[in-house]
Amino acid sequence: MRNTDEPNTSVQLDASKNVRKGFLPDVSLPSQVPPEPVAIAEMANMFGVTHRTLHFYEEKGIIASRRAGLMRVYSHDDVHRMAVVNFCREIGIPVAAIQEIMIKFATAPNQADANALFGNVLSARKSELAAEISTVRRQIQQISDILVTDDNEREPVGAKTEEADVQLSAQERKCLELMAEGYAPVRLARTLDISPEDLQKLEARIMEKFSVNNRFQAVAKAVLMGVISA
Repeated sequence: MRNTDEPNTSVQLDASKNVRKGFLPDVSLPSQVPPEPVAIAEMANMFGVTHRTLHFYEEKGIIASRRAGLMRVYSHDDVHRMAVVNFCREIGIPVAAIQEIMIKFATAPNQADANALFGNVLSARKSELAAEISTVRRQIQQISDILVTDDNEREPVGAKTEEADVQLSAQERKCLELMAEGYAPVRLARTLDISPEDLQKLEARIMEKFSVNNRFQAVAKAVLMGVISA
């Protein structure tokens, strides 16, 4: 009986045909890439994703694998391709858009064109994020206007005390600022040079200090309190 998690053979072959052409942009690769062939467990660990995520990308024709006996394995070209995909996901590009981007890379005639194409993708995403930041700032101001309806109105009891009580270490503040910039956990841990487990503990301490339930609430509350800038 075929494992339902595995993409069917025709999809896998089609994906393999599509992803081996063209050029890929220059992106940072994992610091330690194992020799070929790269096992699926190694690929998942390098990028902090699950096997199911890799299967999903294969089904979408974004990456491809081959078989080495019963094991699914990847080449270094697959690692490079996954590095591009992972970077795009970390900056919030949806999978459907990544599919289109990878198709364009497959038709890039040279490395310079692939890099130029990626530069255009990043510039477009940067503009989108700038617009989102502008919207968030406007919404924060609207909330502030509602909370303070009278210039002479006293500040809510405990507000200043609450802000004063939030004492952050340099690492906690850096983590919070990067969270506000939209860093995904994998990229955040890599930037702070800590393990995913230590990152979870760090975020838990931050959430406890702000008395919130998740990282997004921590960022929002920190911005409203003026602890970090939006």
